Amino acid sequence: MSGKDVYRTPLSRVRNLGSAHSGTMHFWRQRLTSVALIPLSIAFVFIAIAMLGRNHAAALQILGSPLIAITMLLFIGTTVYHMWLGMQVVIEDYVHDELPKILLLMGNTFFCITVALACVYAILQISFGV
Repeated sequence: MSGKDVYRTPLSRVRNLGSAHSGTMHFWRQRLTSVALIPLSIAFVFIAIAMLGRNHAAALQILGSPLIAITMLLFIGTTVYHMWLGMQVVIEDYVHDELPKILLLMGNTFFCITVALACVYAILQISFGV
């Protein structure tokens, strides 16, 4: 048995899971979203620069373009998911009492869903002009 397996239960060795039972998947999702955010953030900066100095109608026209709207929706979705994953790790690592931890995890989820829905609604409202 290697040094790191000494501290693991037999069941966790069989399942190959860490103490949180989902650490590897969570780790890779965090890394995947951070890599996806590189080109999406660059695109976001270019879109923001393109709208500098424009009037309201011109900004709406830029954001109403299908390609720009899809890029913004991808940026919003990826950013909010990345934020949700990151805050979940912080809460799980630093909040030790069970009730506050559960309440904060629920609050994190509700906050991220609210932010995502508000942003998606705004982009769709601009795109479809409803």
